Amino acid sequence: MKLGIVGLPNVGKSTLFNSLTKAGAESANYPFCTIDPNVGVVTVPDHRLDVLGEMYHTKKIVPAVIEFVDIAGLVKGASKGEGLGNQFLANIREVDAIVHVVRCFENSNIVHVDGSINPLRDIETINLELIFSDLEILERRIAKTVKMARNDKTAARELELLHRIQAHLEENKMAKTFRPDNEDEEAWMAEYNLLTAKPVIFAANVSEEDLPDDGASNAGVQEVRAYAKQEECEVFVVCAQIEQEIAELEEEEKALFLEELGLEESGLEKLIKASYSLLGLISYLTAGEPEVRAWTIRKGTKAPQAAGKIHSDFERGFIRAEIVSYEDLMACGTHAAAKEKGLVRLEGKEYVVQDGDIILFRFNV
Repeated sequence: MKLGIVGLPNVGKSTLFNSLTKAGAESANYPFCTIDPNVGVVTVPDHRLDVLGEMYHTKKIVPAVIEFVDIAGLVKGASKGEGLGNQFLANIREVDAIVHVVRCFENSNIVHVDGSINPLRDIETINLELIFSDLEILERRIAKTVKMARNDKTAARELELLHRIQAHLEENKMAKTFRPDNEDEEAWMAEYNLLTAKPVIFAANVSEEDLPDDGASNAGVQEVRAYAKQEECEVFVVCAQIEQEIAELEEEEKALFLEELGLEESGLEKLIKASYSLLGLISYLTAGEPEVRAWTIRKGTKAPQAAGKIHSDFERGFIRAEIVSYEDLMACGTHAAAKEKGLVRLEGKEYVVQDGDIILFRFNV
């Protein structure tokens, strides 16, 4: 999974990126200090892997990973060359979802590019820049398709779609609220890779005082939540500064620090939950002495396609899957005991994989 982090300058974007990835992207109190997209990879915390590692005396544990891309702070007019321009937006065209960091804290020592704290105005500014960037993409595609449409009915149908999406964006609407009429139109839209078609997770960046009640008493957070609900987006409340402190602690110290703050989980864990929920993702597991590993798939994936995540040969030559759920395995204590109780099942090509399934694939190529 790949997530792109966007936001205005000085909203805590790079501080959050640093803490999530420990990659040390430069973070300073002035706009545009992130002038190259920073990329960091983080592992997805999953206690099930450690438990299985002990059970199988495994040599290696391989968790799922998320890649983060941190983009330079955008400003109003970026698409027309203001600030650093919008060349950085190209770096997030390939991401699965956008994490939009919104400033919901007051701090007179940290300047705001627009002079005041106003989360909804900030969201609108970023949305407009994403829309302008998408309109550029559409204009280029239209110019290319117009020539072909003269003698090609398929191209003519695509051109009509392009004009409809263009009109939709020109009304300041995001591409994800545009409804294609058929499968062909859906396929074309996927090709355009529009930024405003991507799912969005809002990271409401608050002060430490607003963390214990999850931003319930912060008016800015409530505005972001109301907006996100209307737009079918996810929201999580985070204090980027605190996350940076957490990132520097050992695991045991981290748990104590979170407890002192009255928190059950870190911002990274909240973000991972929000990402999995928004993108409809789950993890299945493979376990044995050589390695224990988590594999990320979309909800509703059938066994052969899940096997294909490991290797294309597994999907091509799929015969069946031997499956036990993590909960059943834990209740029985060993794989042999689970088998005795009939909890290890053989499933075929139509089986839909569930979160926490521990799977051994049988295949023949």
